Amino acid sequence: MSKTIYVLNGPNLNLLGKREPEIYGSDTLEDVERICTDVAAPAGFEIALFQSNHEGEIVDQIQQARDTACAIVINPGAYTHTSVAILDALNTFEGPVFECHISNVHKREAFRHHSYVSLRADGVLAGFGIEGYALATRRVISLLQGI
Repeated sequence: MSKTIYVLNGPNLNLLGKREPEIYGSDTLEDVERICTDVAAPAGFEIALFQSNHEGEIVDQIQQARDTACAIVINPGAYTHTSVAILDALNTFEGPVFECHISNVHKREAFRHHSYVSLRADGVLAGFGIEGYALATRRVISLLQGI
């Protein structure tokens, strides 16, 4: 079994720490990778972090994960609310999938309240800041280890 957890990030997440800090905080995508690695490494897992502003590239990563990853933690950004393609790709992945949002999307605009990704996700974290990624990583490891 693979010991790699994919941490996938959608559009504009490359601007973490610079974009709307009042909503997303000052942490960066590098901080996300660090906290996920800090959780995964002691349990013998690796993190493969990927970010793209392009829907098809995210779909490609999900498809690649079928052969190289044991779990996916995904923050699809705005594609959460629009992408049937990402949902379809996630539906082909057999391992655990956790959806993660830095802000509490349910306190924001109404269009952000619907998630296609949630139809596949084994769990959803929203509003925990980047700590949500660590929580999701911790949970997928627990599931994979049968804890």
